Amino acid sequence: MIQFPKPEMDQFLKTLSINDFVVNSDESQVVFSTNLNGYYNLWAMNLPQQFPVQLTFKNQVCMGLLYDKNSKFILAGFDHDGDECAQYYAVHPSGGKLKQLINNEKTRNFNPLLSKDSQYLYYSSGKDNPTYLNVYRYHIETEKEELFLEGKEGMTFLDSWSPNEESYISSTVYANTHSLSYVHTESEKLCLTEKEEEAHTVTGSLFTTEDTIYLITNFKENFTYLAEFNIMTKQFRKVIGLDHESFSSIHYDKRNHIIYLTSEKGVEDFLYAYSLDHNTLQKIEIPCDIIEKLVVHDSGNLYLLGRSAIKPHNIYQFKKGEKWKQLTEYHVPGVEESELVEPTTIYYPSFDGLEIEALWFEANKEVNNGEVIFWPHGGPQAAERKSFRSYFQFLINHGYSIFAPNFRGSTGYGLSFMKMVEGDWGDGPRLDNIAGIEWLIEKGYTKKGDILLMGGSYGGYMALLLHGRHPDYFKVVVDIFGPSNLFSFIESVPEDWKPIMDQWVGNPIKDKEKLTEYSPITYLEAMTKPMLVIQGANDPRVVKEESDQIVQALREKGREVKYILLQDEGHGFSKKENEQLVFEEVLSFFDQHTKKTADTNS
Repeated sequence: MIQFPKPEMDQFLKTLSINDFVVNSDESQVVFSTNLNGYYNLWAMNLPQQFPVQLTFKNQVCMGLLYDKNSKFILAGFDHDGDECAQYYAVHPSGGKLKQLINNEKTRNFNPLLSKDSQYLYYSSGKDNPTYLNVYRYHIETEKEELFLEGKEGMTFLDSWSPNEESYISSTVYANTHSLSYVHTESEKLCLTEKEEEAHTVTGSLFTTEDTIYLITNFKENFTYLAEFNIMTKQFRKVIGLDHESFSSIHYDKRNHIIYLTSEKGVEDFLYAYSLDHNTLQKIEIPCDIIEKLVVHDSGNLYLLGRSAIKPHNIYQFKKGEKWKQLTEYHVPGVEESELVEPTTIYYPSFDGLEIEALWFEANKEVNNGEVIFWPHGGPQAAERKSFRSYFQFLINHGYSIFAPNFRGSTGYGLSFMKMVEGDWGDGPRLDNIAGIEWLIEKGYTKKGDILLMGGSYGGYMALLLHGRHPDYFKVVVDIFGPSNLFSFIESVPEDWKPIMDQWVGNPIKDKEKLTEYSPITYLEAMTKPMLVIQGANDPRVVKEESDQIVQALREKGREVKYILLQDEGHGFSKKENEQLVFEEVLSFFDQHTKKTADTNS
């Protein structure tokens, strides 16, 4: 038998990804945004052959993807090198030159929606209202555009139309934990819940008839549930919910009168079918742990984009009476799944008794070097989940174990848990992380002073803060586009974020003392550990100056800080070569300092 050499470890970082997909009207084509050539472009699979063909060559991440109902064109939004200012284009289903439809240069555009006849494009934009956004209606043939809905109180979006397009639903987002939806009829505008009630969310809504709306909300409850709103009677009622599990998206199969619901419970997702004819909820087994997107086709067939801890993004098809069929074949090139590490879900008590869920990726015995990476996730109102991260498996297969806690503020644990981080970026979540570190030490996985600290976005902020306030726990620190100064961060976020900053982070005047305490840059004297800082030059969320100022301040104190500035990236890695460069540098940085310590100890 031929003995093949072991895979090069950089093959983990060459794993491909999919960030969106759509299906045409007769299910003969699936179009998806993927980085098959190292850059994100649109590719198509003409079913049932499943051989991908490249449609676009723009080399940019897709932000919004739609297929017109007559399958004459595909609509796609592309940003520019991570600036998150999506502009909208049309492309023929067979590829060719892009036709630009919307060109609001350096403006954030969101949530494209086509009318049922695909003559109109509706989208939210900050071009005339950067704070709250307006919804515009653009006629694709005449290229005429008009204001459709003005945003006045919060970020404003158009969500869906009634079957005859006589009514529509809009949503207003005041914060991550406060969003409302409204139905607009010919004569009135009605809130689907109660506007004056305690802050809650409506995270999805749709029409099943001209008079009936189904929605997902946590109105008067902690976890989201399915509810119904009748336009004629103006009555709201709860339909069904689950114990300690939140519905996260809603989809309607009008042919079979079924509402499909995705749900989030801690580190995993689930899928359910609710029959409107029988008022029953059925759980549907899925081929992955995390659902990124679900499409319910007019035929009743399901299409799912999902991933798991050891399986990257793939698109799956489900036909009634059949098993899930995997349409794409994305995997770690040259690596068997047996060589990848599934995380263990663990629970530990925090400083105040609050239970924290975490994922523990323990390197296999054959390669385990005894080193532990502590990873606070981004968001902060997000979560670490059973999602494939190529750089996790890359580092694990080099012997490093990874601990990723879902501290207070994380999603998937109810509204009250999620709200705990608001106005408290630097206290409760920090102490939750310290409790996780103490759990690792108590269980014998690591020792105080030996931990490798790394995080991105809010996780980068937390890495900086933990470094400044608890340096004795750590050996080295990696900050990936994390805020270093909450005062400058609040001032530099996108305009549509600014109305939520008082609730989310704090007010620079009223909360000056607290924001000073929570800002990592306050603790420069204690930041003595070697550091690696990574930043995207075009990042609109955590701007370049956040990393510049912490790097400069530490270097002036003579600290060891390596700084990688990616000129063609934003808040993440849209180009495979950049992601590979960064995490090879991270590995080299960890190897250098762990081996140096080992040599010193010997």
